[in-house]
Amino acid sequence: MTDNYDFEAIQETIENIFKIKDITYGNSKQHFIVRYRGKLKQKNSAKAYAGLEKKLKSHKLLPLFREIDEVQIIILIPDLPQPKSTKPQTNLILFFLTLLSVLLTGGLYGIESELPSNGWLIALELIKNGWPFAVSLLTILAAHEFGHYFAGRRHGLQVTLPYFIPFPFSVFGTMGAFINMRSIPKNKRQLFDLAVTGPLCGLVLSIIVLLIGLRLSPLNNLPLAPQESFSLQMEGNSILYLLLKYATFGKLLPEPVNLSGISLVFYWLQFFFTAHPFPWGGTDVMLHQVAWAGWAGLLVTTMNLIPAGQLDGGHIFYALFGKKAAKAILPFILGGLALLGFFLNTWWLWAVLIFMFGRTHAEPLDQITRVDKKRQWLGVLAIVVFILTFIPVPISLI
Repeated sequence: MTDNYDFEAIQETIENIFKIKDITYGNSKQHFIVRYRGKLKQKNSAKAYAGLEKKLKSHKLLPLFREIDEVQIIILIPDLPQPKSTKPQTNLILFFLTLLSVLLTGGLYGIESELPSNGWLIALELIKNGWPFAVSLLTILAAHEFGHYFAGRRHGLQVTLPYFIPFPFSVFGTMGAFINMRSIPKNKRQLFDLAVTGPLCGLVLSIIVLLIGLRLSPLNNLPLAPQESFSLQMEGNSILYLLLKYATFGKLLPEPVNLSGISLVFYWLQFFFTAHPFPWGGTDVMLHQVAWAGWAGLLVTTMNLIPAGQLDGGHIFYALFGKKAAKAILPFILGGLALLGFFLNTWWLWAVLIFMFGRTHAEPLDQITRVDKKRQWLGVLAIVVFILTFIPVPISLI
């Protein structure tokens, strides 16, 4: 495994930036070429890594920076092959199918009378009714994913164009979108930038779309009591959603008629976390399609910011606080989701998925370089956004 390398020249290159304490050569059981323990000679570890990576290209080696118990380690492995280019036709086909699916969903939401009998006329009516929702929602999703895409490209990472996921006859007509990171981030700063840009870009578009949609949405009275032949879908509240409704209408919505002897503060705390008691006969906003798309954008933002695993929030938390902290917070996330599952059982599915897949993280090549102050403050903003957009009971059916 180590016969074909010029270790004398390699060590000389390492010694230019690193004070070597000991050297271990790899074998069939240790999957590296050589490992150096010691300490970097310069404080700018990101610059040291970039220079070393460039110099080791001629040896077809890739450096890994690690740190264990304050001992810095440089591990050399064979250079990774370049990822094969992807075909954008797949992205375009999925986007077109998602557009049709979301148009159908928006069209069904917008129906106010019976559909015509002719198939082509039905399609035209659905497009006419559905385009405001489709354009609004897909713009938000595109802003989120292209935020990731351009952040990755700015750092020279290999990232794919967004893959949109059609989901016909569902609440939104889509399961969202994702990009595939096809190369490893060099350090936590790159990982952080890649993760945080998407949710923040999506958030800005979601707020704009939601404010426009709320202006188009009327206030109306909810039914006085449940009816057998009538079902009601109620969107959940986040702190940010409540504030945007208050900024638009001057009141906290839904506004109950009767508090049943409890304080307004206690009512809202209970309703916010459980969606009960339902405000029968109260005043609420009847969401326009555009507002519904903006609300969906807030939901997408908060779900992506859950600080676990391969979610954007998991990358952000890992980059800010490290693997130990990410591992320590996981039981609290699972416990919180399990509690919320008693009010919306979908959270139990999320708890299972995060338990199964939320324990692995995208580990950068250089794990010595820390996130700088500017990114730390941006990370605090991302945590605040998660708190403000979190919806304990996203949708309740009455």
